Amino acid sequence: MGRLLVIGGGAAGSAAALALHKAGFDVTVYEAHPDAAEDIGAFLTLASNGMRALAQIDAAPAVTALGFPLTGMRMLDGSGTERAARPLGEAEDPALRYRCLRRGDLNTALQAEVARRGIPVRHGARLVSVHEGPDSVTAHFADGGAATGDLLIGADGLNSTVRRSIAPTARPRYAGERVFYGRTTDAPLLGATDVITFIRGTSVAFGHTASPEGETHWFARVAGDSLTPEEIAHGTAARHRDLLVPLLREDTPAAGIVAETADDILVTNAMELPRGMPWRSARCLLIGDAAHAASPATGQGASMALEDAVILAKALRDAPDRDTALTTYENLRRPRVEHNITVSGDISRGTHTRPAAPAPRPGDGDLIEQLEWNGR
Repeated sequence: MGRLLVIGGGAAGSAAALALHKAGFDVTVYEAHPDAAEDIGAFLTLASNGMRALAQIDAAPAVTALGFPLTGMRMLDGSGTERAARPLGEAEDPALRYRCLRRGDLNTALQAEVARRGIPVRHGARLVSVHEGPDSVTAHFADGGAATGDLLIGADGLNSTVRRSIAPTARPRYAGERVFYGRTTDAPLLGATDVITFIRGTSVAFGHTASPEGETHWFARVAGDSLTPEEIAHGTAARHRDLLVPLLREDTPAAGIVAETADDILVTNAMELPRGMPWRSARCLLIGDAAHAASPATGQGASMALEDAVILAKALRDAPDRDTALTTYENLRRPRVEHNITVSGDISRGTHTRPAAPAPRPGDGDLIEQLEWNGR
């Protein structure tokens, strides 16, 4: 193959560009936003599998320079009684420890690494349509520009434009929870700085951790009707705080953290994509949230997108032709990521009780080998 087009410069798209470039492909990234600071206030955790994927494409140092590591987790009931505690992931390996960081910082770091390696990134390129021909695929952008390549990779997230050309009837659906994210330096620290604590009340699932500098990051998942786009766009931190604090005071010890959070509160609906929808056409492929967005309950969205990037690049590198590569990729990835959609959605809807020691996900036994760059 000659030129590869990556639509979307978030974690999935930037990691795909890094992996494809390492595999020897000519790749260009097209990002709709004018910069990388989308969702700068929300935090996420990269799990050990995501950190392992980054290591295979030599991008781990760019990410470990950000945020802080997490080596353990605690689970409390609404009274504050500890019900479970265990290490997180591969906590004994500093390079593979879970990492807590802000989403926008992750995007910025990976895009900077893409630019450092000389991979072209075009900002402000908002995709409007895709045209596939027998010998090429062309992306058309809102500014009137276009780009033609041999394969187009849709890494453009939950509301993917690429997906509309591949699976026009597939729509994200509400997973049953509104998710609030916040951070504050004013709340008292309620535990070690390398541990994330989960609290399950009757109406709110709450999680929090603190950086070594004393900044507390928290999230709250609240069951109920979905928020309208207007409520998300125009909601204020005070309104979100006034909703959450009474709910938390009912049955968790976490109300004080939210009460001490001034302005840095975001809210979104937990969304998921249907399992079994098409991921590809002859010259287009969806990866990351564009293909398998799940509710955030398992915290695996970003890490699985990074897995996608490495395994796709290896499949294209090693397979004899494009169709074989894409088939191999899909066969390896679909059981694993769709299991995550199911488990995460069940947690959000309250139809699944998370065990203290979670069962292995499909593919866990083979993941190290699949990600190993020098292996086929």
